[in-house]
Amino acid sequence: MFAYSRELNVPSLVFTFDPTPAQILRPDSVPPALCDREQKIELLAKFGVDALLFYEPTRDFLSLSARDFFKSVLVDALGAAVVVEGDNFKFGRDREGTDGFLAELCREFNVRLEIPDPIEDGTEHVSCSRIRELIKLGDVKHASELLGRFYSVRGFVEHGDERGRELGFPTANLGRTTTLLPSPALYAGSAKTLDGKVYPAAINLGGNPTFGIGETKIEAHLLDFHGDLYSQPLELTFLDRVRGIVGIVSFGSAEELIAQMKRDVAYVRTVFSRSA
Repeated sequence: MFAYSRELNVPSLVFTFDPTPAQILRPDSVPPALCDREQKIELLAKFGVDALLFYEPTRDFLSLSARDFFKSVLVDALGAAVVVEGDNFKFGRDREGTDGFLAELCREFNVRLEIPDPIEDGTEHVSCSRIRELIKLGDVKHASELLGRFYSVRGFVEHGDERGRELGFPTANLGRTTTLLPSPALYAGSAKTLDGKVYPAAINLGGNPTFGIGETKIEAHLLDFHGDLYSQPLELTFLDRVRGIVGIVSFGSAEELIAQMKRDVAYVRTVFSRSA
């Protein structure tokens, strides 16, 4: 996209819907997002995008035909010189706008069309649905390879039962997350605090059957951190899965759990140092 914008001396713009059409038309069956709005802005800024347009669709807007959408948005409103789109893109009412139809419209309105080859991983396409499945399975390492970045979630630190502090491993309990969460397990990762500092972190997703807790929680033990994080924003990045965790494994005593946690923390340090 950037090569085309430089070639034609026009700005590069990413057009995206927020909320997505699926959230408007099928709100009960929308898969969780892989990043929130702020993350999307930050990621695209790193690629050098000149502008990012979030468009809030309505049902009336989504009922536009593919031709009307192309003409009113891409031609009249944006004055597009080049359209860059994925090979499986569909647009317009009832998803009638196929690649072939898009090519016809571009020829008619003298707009250049570029459809990059899909990215392959072995014999499979790299897609959002595939990445979501890997994250749901807890394979955050493979998912990150396909994403081109380590997967992370954001939220705010909330008060918990402070059992981790009693065991010598205080945790930050993350709430108000809006993106997809990996499956219950213990993960090696990192935590980015409000001041921008990054700490290695042991991230536990799940309950704690050792203490009879079944509720799903997101708890992160920040190594080498000392301070108060309550009510502050926190970003947790998943580097690798360590082991099946609470909700799956129940330790016979608090002492057994503490011993395992010490081993986990040592492994988290190793994973973090390798990723730095």
